[in-house]
Amino acid sequence: MNLRKEGAEIFVPDGLPVAEALPRTTHLGIGAHQDDLEIMTYHGILQCFGVPDKWYTGVVCTNGSGSPRDGLYAAYTDEEMMDIRRAEQKKAAVVGDYAAQFLLNWTSKELRDPEDPNPRADLVDILMATKPQFVYTHNFADKHTTHIGAVSRTVEAIRELDRADRPEKLYGCEVWRDLDWVPDSDKVQFDVAGHENLEMALLGVFDSQDIGGKRYDLASLGRRRAHATYAESHGVDATTSMIFAMDLTPLIEDDNLDPRDLVQQHIDHFAAEVRANMDAILR
Repeated sequence: MNLRKEGAEIFVPDGLPVAEALPRTTHLGIGAHQDDLEIMTYHGILQCFGVPDKWYTGVVCTNGSGSPRDGLYAAYTDEEMMDIRRAEQKKAAVVGDYAAQFLLNWTSKELRDPEDPNPRADLVDILMATKPQFVYTHNFADKHTTHIGAVSRTVEAIRELDRADRPEKLYGCEVWRDLDWVPDSDKVQFDVAGHENLEMALLGVFDSQDIGGKRYDLASLGRRRAHATYAESHGVDATTSMIFAMDLTPLIEDDNLDPRDLVQQHIDHFAAEVRANMDAILR
């Protein structure tokens, strides 16, 4: 496979040839930055971990040059941070036993640019090479615009595929701005309990982030535990760890459906739910 950006690469943790490693993929995660996958697509990683006939492949779209840094990493240049973050992402792929890890090396600006065909074309090639059943990416209500770029290019890429080659499900997951606000009837709830050592290990390898100024490891684990408790107000906890997602599958079933309209439906449902609860109580 010929990736389009100079410096892009495919890492296969178990050393299989790329042509053999990619077709075994059943679950594909597409994230904007290094560690996005481990934060938001952990359900896909967990579904495949230790299961012989299921394999997770990760895709990181950008080069990691603009990440915040402090402490040990405070004086690192963008080029040095790119090297560090690439190495950390490969460590995560080893820990999570991924089928493969793509590092596409695009800049954030390139990924966000709707007129640049190359990130989308890379994703089309990846989807054709892996043909996953399930794809996890960012959601359109995320407040990070580069995340919006990643999910936008993902939807565009899937829409270029023949119907028979499209994934069964597309999930928009949470990083910047969680999805607790989405009404229960609309949100997808992923139970990710039972393997705490794996999730801690995956998030812990990103030392440049965790120690470099952003405790994504503690925040992500805390969010998952909070979701598990606050998901249900009138019943006991059914799990100890939960991730929320939007079901973006309608966007790859109906090519004419505008993502803005799909998200607006969720916002309208949320507003209607809040209003109905208030109307039932207020005079």
